[in-house]
Amino acid sequence: MEGLMSPEVVVIGNVGVDTNVYLPGGDVDWSVEANFTENLDHVGQAGGYTSRGYAQLGRRTAFIGHVGDDPCGAMVREAFTQDGIDQRGLFLDPAGTARSVNIMYRDGRRKNFYDGKGHSALRPDLELCRSVMAGARLAHAHLADWARHLLPIARNLGLTVACDLQDVVDPEEPYRQDFIRSADILFFSAANHADPAPLIRLFLRNRPDPIVLAGMGSRGCILGTREGITFFPPEPLDRPVVDTNGAGDALAVGFLTAYVLEGRPLPESVRRGQIAARHACTLKGTSSELITAKELEARVQRGQPLR
Repeated sequence: MEGLMSPEVVVIGNVGVDTNVYLPGGDVDWSVEANFTENLDHVGQAGGYTSRGYAQLGRRTAFIGHVGDDPCGAMVREAFTQDGIDQRGLFLDPAGTARSVNIMYRDGRRKNFYDGKGHSALRPDLELCRSVMAGARLAHAHLADWARHLLPIARNLGLTVACDLQDVVDPEEPYRQDFIRSADILFFSAANHADPAPLIRLFLRNRPDPIVLAGMGSRGCILGTREGITFFPPEPLDRPVVDTNGAGDALAVGFLTAYVLEGRPLPESVRRGQIAARHACTLKGTSSELITAKELEARVQRGQPLR
């Protein structure tokens, strides 16, 4: 945070420490007790990737979420301090810091095992959250149960509200409805939908000025608005995909920075999000080297594969 200036964007969600377990072969060898792997710890989860992503792009960023009074919580606080992220809304979870173990396959795929500690029972200080959000332009919310209570505050303050539904399966699932109804801009992963267009059309209904963006991994992404649905092929990349953790978060961060904070057209904003996501896929076991504003601008201007 620079001086007493208000943040431009407030990230609302869960942060923690990820342990990525990189398999040397195609899968776990279940015939033996021990597998030799490369295990890397880093600050991650949706709140970690998005907060650090905005900070890397030079945006004044605040975070609202929880960590424990433990070494993992200290790791998060240190990373956020290094990034200049406003931590006034970083509350204490008595159960400890959230953890994820990601079994990582050689082609970049993962299988996630998530321990959210006490998040389902937490309730943040709403007045303090209001003061953190005051003056910001964008609220980027993830699916923490407690986060739904902050959405009306963000709307009341006039912020653009973006919500990430993650790997949604059933669009009618009750848990996600507060996020769906509150969002000006919706994101979701199409991992569970071979054709995400019908789901996008469902989300576009009954919205005054809807924007829905779905990440499709190696297939690119798809954008839905009142004008219709547009497919964007993946950005070219000449560095291998080694780790898909944080790719969807980078897509959202790149898009929202361009569209909401910089006022760029939708197609250009999508491309910037895709470039950020492709860059994230080249990073192994870290959220410390997400794309910078300088790198992103150079890549856009070149219009060439990442080198």
